[in-house]
Amino acid sequence: MTMDMTFLGTGSAYPSPHRGASALVLRTDGECWLFDCGEGTQTQLMKSQLRAGRITKVFISHLHGDHLFGLPGLLCTVSLNTNSDPLQSLNCVDIYGPRGLRHFLRVTLGLTGSQLVFPYAVHELEPTADQSPEEGQLSQEATAETGPLHPQEQPGRTISLDVSSDSYLLFEDKKFVVKAFRLFHRIPSFGFCIQERDRPGRLKTEVLKELGLKPGSLYGRLKAGESVTLESGRVVLPEEVLEEATPGRKVCVLGDCSSVLGEGPLRLCSGADVLVHEATLANEHQEKAVDHGHSTPGMAAAVARACCAQRLVLYHFSQRYKPSSLHKEGDEDGVSELQRQAEEALQDTGVEVTLAEDFLILPIPLRRPR
Repeated sequence: MTMDMTFLGTGSAYPSPHRGASALVLRTDGECWLFDCGEGTQTQLMKSQLRAGRITKVFISHLHGDHLFGLPGLLCTVSLNTNSDPLQSLNCVDIYGPRGLRHFLRVTLGLTGSQLVFPYAVHELEPTADQSPEEGQLSQEATAETGPLHPQEQPGRTISLDVSSDSYLLFEDKKFVVKAFRLFHRIPSFGFCIQERDRPGRLKTEVLKELGLKPGSLYGRLKAGESVTLESGRVVLPEEVLEEATPGRKVCVLGDCSSVLGEGPLRLCSGADVLVHEATLANEHQEKAVDHGHSTPGMAAAVARACCAQRLVLYHFSQRYKPSSLHKEGDEDGVSELQRQAEEALQDTGVEVTLAEDFLILPIPLRRPR
């Protein structure tokens, strides 16, 4: 199964002519999952090779506008470009984010009279009091759901922290387990861990032939991990006829933060193929970055080191840092310096550091069997 990431916006605070606001897409076999949706994301999508109509899930890390303002418009544009065949049942778009997101979308779509041709559901994560300073915590009154559901809104889940794992289970299916974890920012922020399940190894056809097994339903049962009893009474175990399993890939995307909270994030992100972490300001501006709830390349590198990530991708740069393609000799605030600072902090680890730019497509190759 192919998997890649496309960075639609890598800037902080606002979209500029050089960088879009925060947004990236994880694509797996044609299905697209969107992480954050800053203002202008739909325009960035139109400039990319992606199709907005393929987005089936949206993950919002926190409720700051540069990660959220593009969502209502994107949903409306996708709706306008979707065939509204009354005989066709359209899939629900699942949206995950902090408490208050459901109210935001309901009010925004309601006040603008926006109708969608597809259903959507908002699944809210309950933050904890230690995820932000007191002034950044939204009251229950501010986030309370008022009025009826939007006409296309389906009831969503409210997801609380699982104390035993220090994480939030968002969903799991035959291919993936997706969890969220807590970050510290000026308002409650979250990171997301996408864990692909291991892929069963290929069948050893020569061994199956020797056992007298012909292609058919028994092959499928063995591939699914079931034991099979032959007419002779011989029990064939899956491990006898399957090659080694291919380990599932792990992708972790962190929202804005100046630190991770608890043990959950490092456990979840352990051994990540790709760790996407903000680096808003350079190391020499660490005090300012932390004051605003943000990180530097050195801080991002420390997280990558702690969880033994294979690749660290830096993004969410201050708009002072122009893309490398626009940097001229003698210019201050070169974005390549941010990469250098992270690489210096990780020089003895083997962790690869990548500098995200708008429209960068990052392939995530299959892991080798153990």
